[in-house]
Amino acid sequence: MEACGYDLISDEELISRLREGSEDIAEYLCSKYKYLVKAKAGSMYILGAENEDLIQEGMIGLFKAIRDYDPDREASFRTFANICISRQMYKLVEASQTQKSKPLNDYISINGDDTKEGENSEFLDSLMSDTDSNPENIIIDRENVSILRDKFEKMLSPFEVQVFRLRLTGMNYAEIAEVLGRDAKSTDNALNRIKTKLKMG
Repeated sequence: MEACGYDLISDEELISRLREGSEDIAEYLCSKYKYLVKAKAGSMYILGAENEDLIQEGMIGLFKAIRDYDPDREASFRTFANICISRQMYKLVEASQTQKSKPLNDYISINGDDTKEGENSEFLDSLMSDTDSNPENIIIDRENVSILRDKFEKMLSPFEVQVFRLRLTGMNYAEIAEVLGRDAKSTDNALNRIKTKLKMG
């Protein structure tokens, strides 16, 4: 069968055929979902890692998804791949932020205006609510980064910081829970606590 014929077959069926020895299917799935890797890299870029490195890690995550997907246990392959890609990229982001002096220095503000001290909550709330901004089209605001760093250090627990970072990439609480290996309820609760703390701040 020509590779283009795979377009008419579900991902789940393709994975089953891959297990039976159709090795070219892995290459087809990598090509099919490379757009997802690039899209995820674009959103994760705001967390500080280099875009090309993120794409490379994302492809590793995609390979792992193809290798590990179990149609009998998992949701759709696309959902599973999305989580594997995000998890692999986030590992890189976490590793890139191990330097104490650079925990949040590459966050990108979606607010181009100067943020005064009395407006910190509005700025942070805007970050929580705006999830589809293109990192290439928004402005790095060093003053807001400093404010955000202070807010994290004083107000959020380590788990809440992780949740907040991933929320800024556009993930919902269920996706965040999968990436961090936590249950959805505790992740949703963490998001609610974050919003409450930021409004109080």
